[in-house]
Amino acid sequence: MREGRIHSIESMGLVDGPGIRTVVFLQGCGLRCQYCHNPDTWAETGPRVQRLGPEALVRRLARFKSYYGETGGVTFSGGEPLLQRDFLLEVLPLCRQAGIHICLDTAGCGAGGYEELLALTDLVLFDVKHYTDAGYRRVTGRDRGESLRFLETAQRMGIPLWVRHVVVPGLTDGEEHLRGLRDYLRTLKHVERVELLPYHTLGVSKYAALGIPYPLDGVSPMKPEELIQWQQILNQDLDRPNN
Repeated sequence: MREGRIHSIESMGLVDGPGIRTVVFLQGCGLRCQYCHNPDTWAETGPRVQRLGPEALVRRLARFKSYYGETGGVTFSGGEPLLQRDFLLEVLPLCRQAGIHICLDTAGCGAGGYEELLALTDLVLFDVKHYTDAGYRRVTGRDRGESLRFLETAQRMGIPLWVRHVVVPGLTDGEEHLRGLRDYLRTLKHVERVELLPYHTLGVSKYAALGIPYPLDGVSPMKPEELIQWQQILNQDLDRPNN
């Protein structure tokens, strides 16, 4: 039985998928997003990382099942949950047996073998870092290829998607950028919802504690109301027949 490396568990999440959810933040991420607010999840191990076996984790999830109702469940986030594929392949069947709705919150940057995971997944929260190769590298410091391979697999399998995109002043904001995002999203299928997430600075103190320079020092956070109009525009597009 494989143990998972777990950064933390949030028992009553309200913004990581439908309904009330338990959010399991898995440790480890290969991206270095400029706006990342959880740099403490980057390393694969650390002094505060919990190790839990699949059965122990699902027993913990099942304790909250009465709160999930018809729409809630568990969301595996990170870090990047796909980096712990083998652990998830043991956990997800147990979640299915327990009748728990399964969501993956991912940027699609694992190491392949996605079909087995997606066959056990009810919903993917897909993080679109950027819709161009150059923009993706500027945001994450990495190549876009693996993310596209994951997305292609999810599209081919017809997995429902909620698309998320962080809007950062001077990086992923402005009318031209958001029009480009709209054009990109029109090429995707099975998208049920689009969420524009305003940039915030809640994780800045973590960089200081870890001794890591903060890449966006001096960039002001955005207000959610600044994105309302574009959020409506992007979600109105979901009524198109090819979705």
